[in-house]
Amino acid sequence: MKKEQELKNIVKERYAKIAEQGKAENASSCCGATTPSNKVYNIMMDDYSETQGYAEEADLGLGCGLPTQFAKIKKGDTVIDLGSGAGNDCFVARHETGAEGKVIGIDFTPIMIQKARINAEKLGYNNVEFRTGDIDDMPVSDNVADVIVSNCVLNLVPNKKKVIAEMHRVLKPGGHFSVSDIVLVGALPDALREDAEMYAGCVAGAIQKEDYLQLMLDEGFQNLKIQKEKPIVIPDDILGKYLSEEEVRTFNTGETGIFSITVYAEKKGTTQEKTKLNLSEIQAGSSCTPNSGCCK
Repeated sequence: MKKEQELKNIVKERYAKIAEQGKAENASSCCGATTPSNKVYNIMMDDYSETQGYAEEADLGLGCGLPTQFAKIKKGDTVIDLGSGAGNDCFVARHETGAEGKVIGIDFTPIMIQKARINAEKLGYNNVEFRTGDIDDMPVSDNVADVIVSNCVLNLVPNKKKVIAEMHRVLKPGGHFSVSDIVLVGALPDALREDAEMYAGCVAGAIQKEDYLQLMLDEGFQNLKIQKEKPIVIPDDILGKYLSEEEVRTFNTGETGIFSITVYAEKKGTTQEKTKLNLSEIQAGSSCTPNSGCCK
């Protein structure tokens, strides 16, 4: 695969184009980056339309979950949205935090920032701001956020460890995050793993589920919990662009799984010992803390 900066440039260039696409086109492809499927309308995204604070003009159909639904945002909180796009998750978060709170969206694609600021102005949200920057080097001071949310973005960053370290840095002691992302169980075929379009499409940049969760524990986060998990099925007409018919059949009947997971964890106020992942203890509805005995 390409070097870190090359991958970032690919994503930035691709998402500048995606910003001008319609929601339907984005939803029927892999995060807007691949050719749309003729068979499936909604590949990754969840429906926001019944969510309070939802702004249709800010929904580009690029998510893979509803992290704000599980984020436990309270009135007056400061919330950071990583990879904020046109601002939809920020506006949902603003509904929860109220006029007395603050919401900061971070994105490294200038046209996305421009769209988000226009949407915020239309909605009259003076306590929602958008900052241009990389989420692995956030333009935010230490210990600022009560809550971090992100929707299908960490998989696009080559250095996920650095992003998670930044999340820990900017959260207040006792703060928490709720992020939706794409992860893998098993190995992707080389043709998918090495393709730049599939990287921008949130698939080739995904890492193994256990590795993803372990990075969060290694950074010192606690009470790790999978809030929601769903399989992602890539339609054959998209897979056929990268794989032969036989390879498509093998992929569909093999052991590789692509999943969207929404993960919650908290920042402790003091330094703690690194914890080893016990995946069976942190599935949806359960939690894992360093001192509870569930992570060994």
